[in-house]
Amino acid sequence: MTSSAPKTPDNPADALPKSWDPSAVEADLYQGWVDAGYFEADPTSDKPAYSIVLPPPNVTGSLHMGHALDHTLMDALSRRKRMLGFEVLWLPGMDHAGIATQTLVEKKLAGEGKTKEDFGREKFIEKVWDWKRESGGTIGDQMRRIGDGVDWSRERFTMDDGLSRAVQTIFKRMYDDGLIYRAERLVNWSPVLQTAISDIEVKFEDVEGELVSLRYGSLNDDEPHLVVATTRVETMLGDTAVAVHPEDERYRHLVGTTLELPLTGRSIPIIADEYVDPEFGTGAVKITPAHDPNDFEMGLRHNLPMPTIMDKAGRITGTGTEFDGLDRFEARVKVREALAAQGRVVAEKRPYLHSVGHSERSGESIEPRLSLQWWVKVDGLSKAAGDAVRGGDTVIHPASQEPRWFAWVDNMHDWCISRQLWWGHRIPIWYGPDGETVCLGPDESAPEGWEQDPDVLDTWFSSGLWPFSTMGWPDATEDLAKFYPTSVLVTGYDILFFWVARMMMFGTYVSSDASVAAGENGGKVPFQDIFLHGLVRDQFGKKMSKSRGNGIDPLDWVDRFGADALRFTLARGANPGADLSVGEDHAQSSRNFANKVFNATKFALMNGAAPAELPARAELTDADRWILDRLDRVRGEVDSAFERYEFSKACETLYHFAWDEVCDWYLEIAKVQFSDEAQAASTRGVLGNVLDALLRLLHPVVPFVTETLWKVLTGNESVVVAAWPQASGEEPDPIATQRIVDMQKLVTEVRRFRSDQGLKPSQKVAAKIVGIDEADLLTQVPVIRSLARLTDPEGEFDATASVEVRLSGATVTVELDTSGTVDLVAERARLVKDLAAAEKELSQTTGKLSNEAFLAKAPDAVVDKIRTRQQIAIEEIARIKARLETMGEQ
Repeated sequence: MTSSAPKTPDNPADALPKSWDPSAVEADLYQGWVDAGYFEADPTSDKPAYSIVLPPPNVTGSLHMGHALDHTLMDALSRRKRMLGFEVLWLPGMDHAGIATQTLVEKKLAGEGKTKEDFGREKFIEKVWDWKRESGGTIGDQMRRIGDGVDWSRERFTMDDGLSRAVQTIFKRMYDDGLIYRAERLVNWSPVLQTAISDIEVKFEDVEGELVSLRYGSLNDDEPHLVVATTRVETMLGDTAVAVHPEDERYRHLVGTTLELPLTGRSIPIIADEYVDPEFGTGAVKITPAHDPNDFEMGLRHNLPMPTIMDKAGRITGTGTEFDGLDRFEARVKVREALAAQGRVVAEKRPYLHSVGHSERSGESIEPRLSLQWWVKVDGLSKAAGDAVRGGDTVIHPASQEPRWFAWVDNMHDWCISRQLWWGHRIPIWYGPDGETVCLGPDESAPEGWEQDPDVLDTWFSSGLWPFSTMGWPDATEDLAKFYPTSVLVTGYDILFFWVARMMMFGTYVSSDASVAAGENGGKVPFQDIFLHGLVRDQFGKKMSKSRGNGIDPLDWVDRFGADALRFTLARGANPGADLSVGEDHAQSSRNFANKVFNATKFALMNGAAPAELPARAELTDADRWILDRLDRVRGEVDSAFERYEFSKACETLYHFAWDEVCDWYLEIAKVQFSDEAQAASTRGVLGNVLDALLRLLHPVVPFVTETLWKVLTGNESVVVAAWPQASGEEPDPIATQRIVDMQKLVTEVRRFRSDQGLKPSQKVAAKIVGIDEADLLTQVPVIRSLARLTDPEGEFDATASVEVRLSGATVTVELDTSGTVDLVAERARLVKDLAAAEKELSQTTGKLSNEAFLAKAPDAVVDKIRTRQQIAIEEIARIKARLETMGEQ
């Protein structure tokens, strides 16, 4: 852009750098916000409260793209509400991540040739705390780089003293209420970590195994026998029954009898149960209650013995066979070989693809194992969590996720909360020397000689208390009174069932507690809204993962493109409940957008633009009234989108308003109006007001470039604490809008014609504009001539070409004299080259769209993009050929 006004020595534009360089300013800007206390919440404020608690990332990790999306959306919500006059609390913190952290520290010790047992429990835990103090600040630094406007003065950790007190308090209350109990049940067991693990830490993968059909009972065909199939031959050592369907005529005579269980010297009964599918396999299934979830339930129904045949490390034990002491995988081979030697292997299918649960932490296949653990009785708690959504106390966005929520909470099983670890919240149960058991609260001490339960609580137990424990519960604090329940939970739909459900259960459980019920918003639920976004995928729609090598480090994008570009890319793709695909092209586009806004504002400042009191609307030009009306409409659309958590729509609206309307049209019109002394002052004011509002509207998503520009444009303290733009209250002017729309159409058609003629954008052409009066566009003639590069004819005028444009009120014809303006030989050569490129693009896209294998694998978005490219190539070929025909043979 070039300035149309002289630059004065004290021009505000001088305060801006030559170009936008995020790396030069972001760190200082962020620290300035923190030092000014902009992000610190005041519980004594009389402003309405708005609060968000950060889903606590694991202390062991670093931020990935999913975190960056989470943080961007929460920050955008918080910044906007602050500008709207709310007292905003965005509370940060981290999770102690029991298994992940202990595993990491154990690996570190292993590198030194040590184990945790070498130190003992207390000293090992000290080692973990040492590691946390040394390495736990990574995420905080990354959050600052992204621009998270969190209240650092309230940062919490799930193992700090206050949260530990909350954990002990709620455990005791639930224990006393009969909601926490100890029982032997089937759990997900990790032989490597030697602990129970939660469902969320189990990932199912298809693996190649074997399906072996075994003959139980007599090897004589005339005597009772049954054939069963299994993928885990070694578990037959723990079988306590064979089950058939009660109406299966093949086996009805055998129900109630017993068969020899090979290799063990035991006999097991044949039982009838409707769970068995008579159409699957032989219609008979082996039952190992201590090592299979379905078998466990059947064992309960039929009161079967439940022997555990594997120890904590996954070795066969207690069977009294030669296989005791073998690892489970080694035993699988040895048992099959022994059965084959007896002639009991009827059939083998290898490889056999089937789904197997694996530990997310250790990578091994998990072992369903009967184990004595602590459990939460969830019936009443899960019902309350479901009723809170049904009754509207908590609203899920998008509503399409509600059925999944109800399907989960309405069918929830009791929750195993104990883990066989050292790092975590120790279970507050104590055992006396004579078998006594007592649960102690945070202010109670165990009698001398009593021993505490060695297990710790599932990480999700303490993080389930996060919304209120971080605000001081169980004490009746000012923060709880002001900021609880929280306003919204922002998280991915993939953990809806785990963390979100836990928080809802705990939140509704403590709702009658005086410390939360006293809050201004009540205390029935932990949050009023749940906003669920999708997963971040790569530009081809593939899930990001280390194995695919398509993961993107968000801090790499911050380094290369700036934090604003990262944030705008993620927010622009964020629709409720939908996944979003991002790639470098998106980040570069967002960086270009930040540059565009920077350059436009700097240009405006160089030309004296500044927010100002404007004259009456009637005294403004059509373009002025149009852009102010568009600003009003855009502000309303952005407000509506934010309130519905439609971040993508808000960003798209602002992007096109800023780029297409403010920069591409109004700024160009303003250049013309600056040259008119009667219009210049009001134009500078309108441009200043529009940019002032635009920067404030953009600020929640792109805080750094908007802060830099807004402070210079307005001379005020900070856009962080500026007021959110409000409606002007002016009636829109449809006549002015129609004139500008018609002017834009006319200029666009002339520009298209010029391009087709091969005219350079800067080249001016003499032209007559016929019908402009009938189209009610006389006031727009200076703008039309300037933007279309048209000059008034001098002397005789012979039109060599014309452009006819149908507008809203009349048809306008632009007659042009292009003689001598086009080098026909060079233009024809250029067109021939462009035609070859377009035909090549058509060939390539058509080839891909004809490839059935490609269409079967490619995401829909990729296929749609290629179809669009194909259509553009078709249209381009037609346009170029038409132009070549008009030029004739040379």
